[in-house]
Amino acid sequence: MQFKGTVHRYGRDVDTDVVIPARYLTTSDPAELAKHCLEDLDASFVERVQPGDVIVADENFGCGSSREHAPIAIKAAGVDVVIAKSFARIFYRNSINTGLAIMECPEAVDAISAGDVVSVDADAGTIVDETTGRAFQAQPFPPFIREIIEAGGLINRTKEKLGK
Repeated sequence: MQFKGTVHRYGRDVDTDVVIPARYLTTSDPAELAKHCLEDLDASFVERVQPGDVIVADENFGCGSSREHAPIAIKAAGVDVVIAKSFARIFYRNSINTGLAIMECPEAVDAISAGDVVSVDADAGTIVDETTGRAFQAQPFPPFIREIIEAGGLINRTKEKLGK
């Protein structure tokens, strides 16, 4: 799995209430959620984000409420992968379940800046800052996680496996 996009950079403790504010939880429509992704933290995010872009953040990304709406909003906004120093465990699992690729790599986070172009080879676990030429090593996706993300989420992968 290969990803390449422009970086949107955030700090630590970006919680799910900031990713998608509670006032928008009345819908589960990905397109509607995408319109409000990160608006309380970065009002221009939805205007700037392009398909394939990358979020890079410090520690504890996705902390707070356990809501699947958060990774759905990020993915629907056009982000292909989130790279952080660490993720809240429930956000990590919700991301995989909804087909959003996420990687932990503190060294990459410390070196990558907003606006840099980053390429990711999730199968090899490599992250390359194309702007600076620096490369970093993260844990590659195990095959079963890669299958879930490639299928667009756990439900889609299960349907594929069951032949439905």
